[in-house]
Amino acid sequence: MVRISAIFIATCMVLIAGSVGVVLYLRFGLTGAESALAALGVFTALAVYNAIAARKADRLEASNQIANLARGSGDLARQLAEFGRRLSTLEVRVDSVIDRALATAQPLAAEIEELSTLVKQLADSVAAHEAAINNVVAANEQRSQPAAAAVAAPTPAAPAMAPAIAPAAAAAAAPIAVAAPPTAVPMPSSDAPSPVPRERKVAAFAGLDRDGIIAAVRRAIEGSKIDLYLQPVVTLPQRKVRYYEALSRLKADNGDLVAAEDFLDYAEAGSLMPGLDHLAVLRCVQVVRRLLLKNRDIGLFCNLSSATLADAAFLKLLEFLDANRAIAPALVLEFTQSAVRAMGPIEHESLAALAERGFRFSVDNLTDLRLDARELNERGFRFVKAPAALLFNRVSVVSTDIHPADFSDLLGRFGIDLIADRIETESTVVDLLDYDVRFGQGLLFSAPRPVRLEALQGDPPAKDSPLTAVAPPEMPAVGAPAAAPPGHLAQLARAFSRRV
Repeated sequence: MVRISAIFIATCMVLIAGSVGVVLYLRFGLTGAESALAALGVFTALAVYNAIAARKADRLEASNQIANLARGSGDLARQLAEFGRRLSTLEVRVDSVIDRALATAQPLAAEIEELSTLVKQLADSVAAHEAAINNVVAANEQRSQPAAAAVAAPTPAAPAMAPAIAPAAAAAAAPIAVAAPPTAVPMPSSDAPSPVPRERKVAAFAGLDRDGIIAAVRRAIEGSKIDLYLQPVVTLPQRKVRYYEALSRLKADNGDLVAAEDFLDYAEAGSLMPGLDHLAVLRCVQVVRRLLLKNRDIGLFCNLSSATLADAAFLKLLEFLDANRAIAPALVLEFTQSAVRAMGPIEHESLAALAERGFRFSVDNLTDLRLDARELNERGFRFVKAPAALLFNRVSVVSTDIHPADFSDLLGRFGIDLIADRIETESTVVDLLDYDVRFGQGLLFSAPRPVRLEALQGDPPAKDSPLTAVAPPEMPAVGAPAAAPPGHLAQLARAFSRRV
């Protein structure tokens, strides 16, 4: 663009100079040479003027650019000065915070050092007391051995002993005989069964020792003689069935049904829990598919053992659940509180694999309320089952930092629902309304009911065929509310009025 304008200006100057030369030649009668010189002089004057004007414009533009640069440098200097001031202020604040932290930490460090000294002194004192107690016990045992020998083998009295000496000797020996503790402990006979502290025997296992019961449980698992029972989990206070919990019942050789709490200890002792869990998961998946045909909002809790997560056959179970991941939102895998606390890296990896496939988890059999809700949420736990008596502090529990009434709110902040189980009375339901408990489970709503055989087969049931066995009228249907006894409606109304 600049080049085109320069060419145009030069053309105009040539035309002006040529015009002046022509006018001088034709009008004023100058000769051709004079007219040409005059035209050349005009052209030179125009060229000089154009050069001076262009240089002046360039100088003006350069001065404007220099002024702009000066203004930008001034602004940059002001900004740098502001940044320097803020940095100085920040350094002063950091120094003050560090000083305050050091001033606060120094007394704490002194107290911690003093506490460590006191703990060390306490440990030394306990060790000294323990050594003294051991010495006293050893001395008592040494003193009791001669007395016990005297009591076990008394010297027969001489027949010629005077009557006056015999009573005195008997009186002197009497205190020794009473004070001497027995040292001999009767040994149990070889045919007596070894005591099992945690395992309970029931009538179905009568006449069987521990190994025999484990063998019976193994035969039941291998023969699929494990019946599945369902117990509803209802919403409070509407009592609408929202979930079911799958409970296992073992069918003994004599036909009796054994509850899970009566044979699980033997199954754990015989390393049979993975096989039992595989069978339970298979049946729970079949039951969930039937439940979803009737109600898409229903769910099922399936109890698992932590031993299954660390078992070598867990990959098969994971493949099976991966193939059925479409029902993952309706199938909740449940673990006991003790099992969750005892989980190691292998169990955590197995839980993470299940959580990646969309399955959720639950914690039950709570013995105390010491739970890390944030950690449970990160691992995929979305439910916690707590006995109603534990929430009401009616059992002996370890002290916690949270009141049971705030337990539901704490879990809710991390997306975990609290379920109160073992509910047997209406007064318990009324009290739970003040604890903001949304779900309940127990004999008050329904006892566990067996699953029909056709629910565990491959063909889908008829449209009018219920999932569970024929139940009494009080057994709620899937998704239907459980009716409350009319005598307790007033209690529920009073509870609602208190909450409002």
